[in-house]
Amino acid sequence: MEYERERAQMILDLMRMGIRDERVLAAMAKVPRERFVREEDQDVAYGDHALGIAEGQTISQPFVVARMTELLEVGPDHHVLEVGTGSGYQAAVLGELARDVVSVERHAVLAERARELLADNGYENVRVIAADASAGYPADAPYDRILVTAASPGISPDLVQQLAPGGRIVAPVGNEEMQHLVVRYPDGRETRHGAVKFVPLRGRAGFHY
Repeated sequence: MEYERERAQMILDLMRMGIRDERVLAAMAKVPRERFVREEDQDVAYGDHALGIAEGQTISQPFVVARMTELLEVGPDHHVLEVGTGSGYQAAVLGELARDVVSVERHAVLAERARELLADNGYENVRVIAADASAGYPADAPYDRILVTAASPGISPDLVQQLAPGGRIVAPVGNEEMQHLVVRYPDGRETRHGAVKFVPLRGRAGFHY
């Protein structure tokens, strides 16, 4: 019950911070965030801050998860690619909104842990792949929506090629110290939506190996 109260408070806080998409708020009201953080962090799982996870990675603060998901505009019939699974929390949120989700993670340990958590929590429409996430996952392309959850030097041409007509990409773009949330629209236009700080995207289409 304590986590349910904290989750409800998180939703109220997100609304106060400007999140308006009712489907995003409903999705985040359902996902048990406390199960996706380290055991020692469960008592602060719903605070609006990032938390460390294994392999030097992080689980993003709730506002950033909500804002990125809102910008992505995921529909119930969408086939979604997530670049960087991490804890699996963002994938679970996407799983509440999309038809299905393919999430790619370069760290095999994180991929396996997220795969178990998502299965245990009933997200049968989310598939986790252990691979170089920076280049996406061409085998299941095209995707209606692509979400990048690590700092990127730019929107990779590899990802653009995997996007379905009319699709969009949301990614944190900048240098390794600071980024802005960028939305790439179907016409190739890009818009920026606030400063963020993510761990860097590693791999062929990221900063470096």
